[in-house]
Amino acid sequence: MKPAIAPLLLVPYREVRHEQPDDCLHYEPVAVRGQEMDWTIPAHRHEGLHQIQFLERGHIRGTVDGRAVEAKAPAILLIAPGSVHGFSHTRDTAGHQLTIPTATLQQLLAGTRLADAGLAHSLVLAGLTAQARGECAMLFEMLAREFRGHGAGRVQALLATATLLAVLLLRLHGEHIQKAQAPGARDALVTRYQALVEQHYREHRGLPFYAQALGVTPDHLSRSCRNLTRQSALQLLHERLMLEARRLLAYTPMSVVEVAAAIGYQDPAYFSKFFTRATGNSPSQYRALAAQGVKAPR
Repeated sequence: MKPAIAPLLLVPYREVRHEQPDDCLHYEPVAVRGQEMDWTIPAHRHEGLHQIQFLERGHIRGTVDGRAVEAKAPAILLIAPGSVHGFSHTRDTAGHQLTIPTATLQQLLAGTRLADAGLAHSLVLAGLTAQARGECAMLFEMLAREFRGHGAGRVQALLATATLLAVLLLRLHGEHIQKAQAPGARDALVTRYQALVEQHYREHRGLPFYAQALGVTPDHLSRSCRNLTRQSALQLLHERLMLEARRLLAYTPMSVVEVAAAIGYQDPAYFSKFFTRATGNSPSQYRALAAQGVKAPR
């Protein structure tokens, strides 16, 4: 018998609670959803939304795209659009959560590569310094006050505070990378390439397209990727395609044909062959194993 596949919980923007007719984002304490869901948030994804969560107290563990994560407060989490995530919180957890449309965030950071490069992937930063913790707390308190208020310029104040939060998160992430990586390993070209892949991977563009957009040769791009990640540019592109395929197979009831079409494969048979070569299992086998908890989208 074919294993039942639990449908993926999608959270469109309209389902996020609002109290103002001109809400441009949503704020709520972490405890609102925690208490409502008995402190266990099932696996789900947000399309077209970024979430920033700041934990002031408590402990969470869970998965983001099949990768186990765990954090003890003070910590800050970024959930990027499309990331499948689910968490269990300790009952003493306290903190704040911002949900903002990705299009709004990109507009706020227009003219920079920050939204595409730095906010394209989910991340968890634990062990915040006292200064970082204080800045996060101050900004979220401002956000909460404006969200609940009715003052003039409410929308402008909300957006300005959200911009400061996004920039702070990017800076904290940058500091984390600098500490974790040796000098010289950081490569802005690879970061720009990964951001570009995020925008176009469903279009199945070749490396010359990405290299031209980045102003380098395909060989230079691939060498840079391999030096930083130990994977070629083409491998990174294929990895992003397979991540989305694994997400859709594990967390949605879409057929294999529908999954193939969703990530740009016109020939389902070719998709199945490519997926099998990349993962070691056919799409149907992978789905069955994921339903049994043997495989996880990573």
